[in-house]
Amino acid sequence: MRALEFKSKIQNNQIQIPIKIQPELKSNQGKVIRVIVLIDEPAVYDNLSFQEVARREFLEGYAESDSIYDKS
Repeated sequence: MRALEFKSKIQNNQIQIPIKIQPELKSNQGKVIRVIVLIDEPAVYDNLSFQEVARREFLEGYAESDSIYDKS
């Protein structure tokens, strides 16, 4: 299996295929393909998700015996 990657926009529920990719698709007419759509999400969401996971993972590794290292 080979991957073709490109960026596009969704317009009227259609994804425009760049001209440079079209010949590759035309030469494979009738073949079964697999399509994966990745949608960019705002960086703020990614950063918040990372922070939440990091915090949760850090706290899961915290044991009551670690409290001797806490500042009073």
